[in-house]
Amino acid sequence: MASSPSPSAAASTNIMLAIFEKKTNSVDLYRPLRNYVAFHYSEREAQNVEDDLQTLKQLRTDVERNSDPSLPARRDLFQTYFKALCQVETRFPISPDPDHVNTLTFVWFDAFKPKQKASQQNIHLEKASVLFNLGAVYSQIGLSYDRNTVDGRRQASHAFIAAAGSFAFLRDNASMKASIGNSTTLDLSVECAGMLEKLMLAQAQECVFENTIAKGSTPGVCAKISRQVGVYYEEALAALNVSPLSQHFDKSWIVHVQLKAALFYAEACYRYGLELHEKEEIAEEIARLRSAVSVLTEAKKNSKGAAAQILDAISKLEANINRNLERAVKENDRVYLMRVPSPSSLPPLPTFSMVKPMAMCEVLDASKEKMFASLVPDSSAKALSRYTEMVDDIIRTQAEKLQQASELTRVRLKEMELPDSILALEGNFTLPTNLKEDVEAVQISGGPAGLEGELQQLRDLRRVNQELLVQTEELLKKEAREDAQFRSQFGTRWTRPQSSTLTKNLQDRLNRFAGNLKQAAESDARIERSVREHSALMSILDAHPIESALPSLARPIMSFDQNEDAVVGSLKQSLRQLETLGAQRAGLEDMLKEMKRK
Repeated sequence: MASSPSPSAAASTNIMLAIFEKKTNSVDLYRPLRNYVAFHYSEREAQNVEDDLQTLKQLRTDVERNSDPSLPARRDLFQTYFKALCQVETRFPISPDPDHVNTLTFVWFDAFKPKQKASQQNIHLEKASVLFNLGAVYSQIGLSYDRNTVDGRRQASHAFIAAAGSFAFLRDNASMKASIGNSTTLDLSVECAGMLEKLMLAQAQECVFENTIAKGSTPGVCAKISRQVGVYYEEALAALNVSPLSQHFDKSWIVHVQLKAALFYAEACYRYGLELHEKEEIAEEIARLRSAVSVLTEAKKNSKGAAAQILDAISKLEANINRNLERAVKENDRVYLMRVPSPSSLPPLPTFSMVKPMAMCEVLDASKEKMFASLVPDSSAKALSRYTEMVDDIIRTQAEKLQQASELTRVRLKEMELPDSILALEGNFTLPTNLKEDVEAVQISGGPAGLEGELQQLRDLRRVNQELLVQTEELLKKEAREDAQFRSQFGTRWTRPQSSTLTKNLQDRLNRFAGNLKQAAESDARIERSVREHSALMSILDAHPIESALPSLARPIMSFDQNEDAVVGSLKQSLRQLETLGAQRAGLEDMLKEMKRK
């Protein structure tokens, strides 16, 4: 016999945890950073970044003093300051190294053990602490909403999701770097950041569960969401119960998380039991409810220091479970007579997560920030140079591979006399359009005979140029002789500069002309020799039409085991595919060139 579910005892606890911010000592960022810019860049550059330095200084001061108590304003401050630190990290090397910014020391205190502190001369501790405080503020924002209303619970859930995202970002991007060295605090460790992420997810899912109950969702849905709340609390509890966190947190924290894990496991069993009762699966309902009672009984043994609201919620839930358990046992004894399975033999309760950590990459992305944009660190310039060289080398290698493949293809085709042999075999061989136009141009110019005329004209021009060169040399020599004669005749009265000085530029140009003319003569000789060697072949250029001089093949070329036309057709298909690959190769070369330009 089914019964309507009671209002959730777990949903009535309304007790959640928020994280306190880490505290820090004052530090002057302005003077060390300005000195670094003035020394490594210039005083003018230091003046150019003056406004950015003042902004950074003010951000750090606001972080130290908590000048604006508004939680959203505090959240925005940490986000802005973190992005500013990302800009600082890429431009200012902070370390004990003499060539770095070596007068800055950041000091931060543990959020859970305020007497413990970390002191480091690097940016990593500062960034990790700011991320921790961002997550802490988000948790405080979540706690500040009125969770007695649907909208308040929804907003609180979003804030806890953001807190989980902040702690996850801390764990994945900053914890390891901040934990290097002797001076560290446990609250920034990978283990602590992971635990806080799970705790915030548990509280976000808990808000969802409260709204699910308020909406009157089915027992099955409520059970899945409640069980996931318990799973998140269990994961947080597992981290709290082992080293290095087991001795770091106040006992009340561990008690709170332990009771919440038990409470929501039992709540899931209770809701799942309602669904089982409706399905008349009484035996499993009894086993689930007994399992819930066992967990709650065990949890109450270690409840010292727990909030009264949680203990009250456990008592109410336990009363509801016992009432349903008593009813189920009676019905089973009187009606169903089913064998009750052992709780350990039951499969795990189904879960349904409605939350996940907020992705903080976009929220904390500093790539579009303009702070210190005029400073380009030497390391970045070197890295860019190495990257450019690497890209050039890869593109050059790939282009060479393409070139080698194309050259190998041309050689193999030439060895097989393709595609010329196929065209000759078909008897309708025609020249490519470009080649035919070139042949026609030669024929219009007189063919091989016209070429001989061009060569003769070239010889005549070379002779004329040689004669002009000799005449010019004679004129310069004559001018030099006359200058020497007058200088000897008139002595000191001949005040004109020496001929060699006046005509130096002309002599240099004459020497260049002589060298060019010599090279041209050698080139002409090579051309004439090549023309003589190939005169027999060039005679076919007189043929009209030119195709009549082309060779042809007679069938059959050789014996085939299959139809000759099929073989030729297959070869032609392969050649067409090869042409397509050639076009694709050209496209690849263009793409590589475009990539290099980028």
